[in-house]
Amino acid sequence: MGLSSTLYTAISGLQTNSQAMTVTGNNIANTNTVGFKSSSTVFADLLSANIASSGGNSEVGQGSQIQSVLTDFSQGGFEATGSSTDLAIQGDGFLIVSDSANDVQLYTRNGSLSFDADGYLVTADGYRVQGSSYNEDGELVNGNLGDIQVDHVAQIAAKKTAEVTLQTNLDSDSEILGAFDIAVPNDTSNYVTTATVYDSLGTSHLTTCYFTKTADQTWTWNLAVDSDDLTAGGAEDLTVVSNGVITFDENGNLATGEVGATGALAWANGSDQNQDITFNFETTQFDSKSTVFSQNQDGYASGEVTAVDIAADGTVSAVYSNGETIAVAMISLATFTNPDGLDSAGGSLFYATTESGNPTLGYPGSSQGTLVIQALELSNVDLSSEFVDLITIQNAYTANSRVITTTDEMLQELLNLKR
Repeated sequence: MGLSSTLYTAISGLQTNSQAMTVTGNNIANTNTVGFKSSSTVFADLLSANIASSGGNSEVGQGSQIQSVLTDFSQGGFEATGSSTDLAIQGDGFLIVSDSANDVQLYTRNGSLSFDADGYLVTADGYRVQGSSYNEDGELVNGNLGDIQVDHVAQIAAKKTAEVTLQTNLDSDSEILGAFDIAVPNDTSNYVTTATVYDSLGTSHLTTCYFTKTADQTWTWNLAVDSDDLTAGGAEDLTVVSNGVITFDENGNLATGEVGATGALAWANGSDQNQDITFNFETTQFDSKSTVFSQNQDGYASGEVTAVDIAADGTVSAVYSNGETIAVAMISLATFTNPDGLDSAGGSLFYATTESGNPTLGYPGSSQGTLVIQALELSNVDLSSEFVDLITIQNAYTANSRVITTTDEMLQELLNLKR
């Protein structure tokens, strides 16, 4: 081997350090790229040449090469955005996205999402986010992944009220009154509460429940509605549609009469003429002011989509103008046995390879990673480390260039011997 081989050894050093500078420069360029994962270069020496000598064979290196470029998949920081469709992943999971043009699955940590004109949940590059859908019964359908889509122009039909639950306390010190009289309801009752119910058309109706104490531990209840709301309303402004008796034990707990039901309500607006409503009285009789703690009913008016909500468990729900929220889909996440084996596809996207292994699919949780809503994962590039790499790469590049100039000077000395 001669001096000329030294030139090629130094050139390999220049080439590998140039490639390392490219990787470092790419890291610095993507300092503010959402979900970006930094890379690092691993150097290796080239196959050495054997030189025979009196002491045996000796090995002389032939320069360096880039053995691999490793991706650092460590967790990046989070930035709150306030956007309802932005999400970050805390853990090892990747969002699964699909290219609708060629049906290829890709994986990304970039959770900057939005809905396109067709209602698909997509990345900034238009790739569709994958997940599982809920059926009409509100059950999650596990199985093949599919595009997450929300119909933004869909309406939800009205649901008539079938059940009302009242959690109340009736004051044990209330005065004992006589029989309830619908002609003078306020004068013949101790406590009054109202509840809104809905018919089959989604029209709301106000129901009023009158509680009348008739003995120390006995109360009557009378449920009334506006007479004009009924096809056969009574002569008074209000018509009693249901009534009953509730009793309490010596501790003030409900003993009997916890459930009451209306008759077949016939509304005057042409809706269902046989609407039955069950009233659940979760009532106590303690020595405190009569009050309603909570009131719930299962009906609602019709409505249209006003917003889409993504929950921390990955549930994508449509929010309707009538206050209802209906689950549409569940976002799926993928994890890999060897994420270092993923191939970059650009745009913070990755391909699965034989080195990465097949993805393990699941929903957000401890094994797949949890979601941070209305936030994005920042790049995990550490600028201080990158600047140190710049210095070491520059020094190595300079040193290799000095090898070339020094070798050139030695060759010049050799050529000068003939003079």
